[in-house]
Amino acid sequence: MADESLPPAADSDGADESRMSLLDHLIELRKRLIWSMVAFIICFGFCYWQSERIFAFLADPLADALGEGRRLIYTDLLEAFFTRVKISMWAALFVSFPVIATQIWMFVAPGLYKNERNAFLPFLIATPVMFFLGAGILYYLILPQAFHFFLGFQTTGPVDGLGLAIDFEGKISEYLSLIMSLIFAFGLSFELPVLLTLLARVGIVSAAGLASKRRYAIVGVFVFAAVVTPPDVISQVSLAIPMWGLYEISILCARLIEKKRREKEEAEDADAGL
Repeated sequence: MADESLPPAADSDGADESRMSLLDHLIELRKRLIWSMVAFIICFGFCYWQSERIFAFLADPLADALGEGRRLIYTDLLEAFFTRVKISMWAALFVSFPVIATQIWMFVAPGLYKNERNAFLPFLIATPVMFFLGAGILYYLILPQAFHFFLGFQTTGPVDGLGLAIDFEGKISEYLSLIMSLIFAFGLSFELPVLLTLLARVGIVSAAGLASKRRYAIVGVFVFAAVVTPPDVISQVSLAIPMWGLYEISILCARLIEKKRREKEEAEDADAGL
C-alpha cells in the first residue's frame, strides 16, 4: 500500500516548477542589476573625465550673476577631489538612467498583460522627460533671478564710514550641494502629474477626489517646498507655485482618463447589446 503521508507526485512536480520559476526570476533580476551597474560605472568614468566641464556648466548661472574676476574656493585639501567624485556620481545617475529604466522595464514587462504594458510604458517615458523639464526651468529661469537677488546683499565698502565691505566667497562643496538639492527638488516635483495620472489610470484616485482635496494639496506643496529647498522664501515659492499648477494639470488629466474610460465602457455595452 502506498504511504498516504507522502505528497502526490504531481504536487512535488508543481513545487519543483515553482522553485525553478523563482530561481529564473532571481537570475533575471541579477542580470538586470549587473547591466544597470555596468552602465552606471561606465557613465561614472566618463563623467569623472568630464567633471570639470560638468561643474562649469552647473556654476555658469552663478558666474553670470557674479561677473568676471570672481571665484569659488575650497578650504579643505580633499574638498575639490570629493566634489568631483560627487559630481561624477550625480551626473552618471542622470546619464545612465535610460539604461537603468530599460532594464527595469525588461524585468517587469514579461509579468504584465498587454493592456497593462501599453498603459505603463507612456508613464515610464514621461518620468525622465518631466524631471528634465523641471530641472531646465530651474536652471534657465529661476536660478539667474535668485542669484541676482541674493548677491544684491553684497556691499562695496563701509556704509557712512562704518563697517567693512561684504563680498561673496562661496565654497565649491556648498554651492554643489545647493544646486544639486534644487535640481532634485524641482525634478521630483515635476513628477507629480505623472504619479497622479498613473493613480487615476488604475482607479486609485479620481478627478473629483483630487479637486475636493485641493486645499490640502496646496498646503502640502508648500510644506514639501519648505522641506526640500533652502530656507528662503524665493526658493520655496518658486517651487510651490509650479507644483500647484502641476496639481491642477493632474486633475485635468484624470478627467480625460475618466472620460475615455466611460466612452470605452459605453462602446463595450453597445457591442454587447445592452
